[in-house]
Amino acid sequence: MLSLSMGMRQSLGIFVPPLTHDLGISVSDFTIAISVQNLAWGMLQPIAGALVPRVGFRPLLLTGSLLFLLGLVLMACAHGLPLVILGAGVCIGAALAATGSSMAMAVSVRPVSVAQRSLVLGLVSSFGSLGAMIAAPLGQQIMQHWHWRIGTLSFVVLAVVMVPAAWFAGRVDRLPRPAAPRASNGLELTARQVLGKALRNGPFVIMALAYFVCGMQLVFLTTHLPTYLDICGMDPMLSAKALAMIGGFNALGSLFFGWAGGRWNKQALLGIIYILRSGTLIWYFHHLPTPETTLVFAAIMGFLWLGVVPLVSGWIAETFGLRWQAMLIGVAFCSHQLGSFMGAMGGGYVYDMLHNYDLAWQIGASIGLAAGLVQLGTVALWPRPRVPA
Repeated sequence: MLSLSMGMRQSLGIFVPPLTHDLGISVSDFTIAISVQNLAWGMLQPIAGALVPRVGFRPLLLTGSLLFLLGLVLMACAHGLPLVILGAGVCIGAALAATGSSMAMAVSVRPVSVAQRSLVLGLVSSFGSLGAMIAAPLGQQIMQHWHWRIGTLSFVVLAVVMVPAAWFAGRVDRLPRPAAPRASNGLELTARQVLGKALRNGPFVIMALAYFVCGMQLVFLTTHLPTYLDICGMDPMLSAKALAMIGGFNALGSLFFGWAGGRWNKQALLGIIYILRSGTLIWYFHHLPTPETTLVFAAIMGFLWLGVVPLVSGWIAETFGLRWQAMLIGVAFCSHQLGSFMGAMGGGYVYDMLHNYDLAWQIGASIGLAAGLVQLGTVALWPRPRVPA
């Protein structure tokens, strides 16, 4: 479920050149849809997480899978911007709130022990971009031989597989519910009280704010890298290969950071990821791209892509427990999605204004370096949390 939802979402950028040309809209018009998608995802993610203790995972996962199908169908039928926004924006954004990484992480840790938790989070996260290795090349090949609408329908076929996957993942509802956190008087804490406790926790606030940078950098690439390569005269298939390379190396990176998060400070690892990503952006965009440098860039960024997810999810589980984990991951993810909005919308706005992406990547790299340094600073100011029994 996670692999297909995230893989197709990360591959939507391949449709930008043919779709905008066919519908007579600009690149920034299409990025409105991606921006709406990220805002809908971010705003609905805490709500979906808060509903888990009430309704269980299965109804939410199934609803999200069906919404993803609907969004792709609407996008394939679009003859103007409104249906693109409704399909690729609203429907897919709402679907990701129930099928994306936050919900998948919360599902995956329920059946495992504390000792296995970080590695399992890394394992599940590693599948988060493997779908891009299928979706991006498949969609690009079909578009080159037929039409972008047929390419979108190939995504619909992939999305059908999400439905039985969501049903199977929902079996976790049969497990005993995790214990609720309690106040000093022994009473169970409500969702609002747990949220208030998190917002007064310094490392949580810093981690959530730094998550903004993660979303901004990644969605800028998935949305605008195909267009950047197109204006540089590269083969259109190169963007699909780059997105597939990101997906493949993300599997290795997520596994590594899931394993590393069980051994070293998760906050420090997050800071290192943001700094390395920003340095890689500076190296790649400082020179004109070639097929070789593009694939090397994609491999490095892929390794650093979703490694943040098991670290953030694991830290929240260690600090606040599992009962409200999905909700708190969703709260942190709001910041991530605000960054995603800026990465998609801001990148399109800068391109339309300046006809290049120079200012966009410079801002993204600068903010990323600052966030990485601040994230590393939390290690010295706050001790590592103890894992609850």
